[in-house]
Amino acid sequence: MEKQDKKLVCKDCGEEFIFTAGEQEFYEEKGLEHEPVRCKECRQKRKAERMKSLEQLKHN
Repeated sequence: MEKQDKKLVCKDCGEEFIFTAGEQEFYEEKGLEHEPVRCKECRQKRKAERMKSLEQLKHN
């Protein structure tokens, strides 16, 4: 069955974002079973926050 773009809602900012058919195929290829819960911007922000925390731990 051909994949279709899906509208999802980000759990952090509440904005709608599109989970494209291509992204769905990528998730399937990588064995990821769950759809994303955050939009791209919130995923990037969260990743940056985690990296900053890790850097702070290294310097303590």
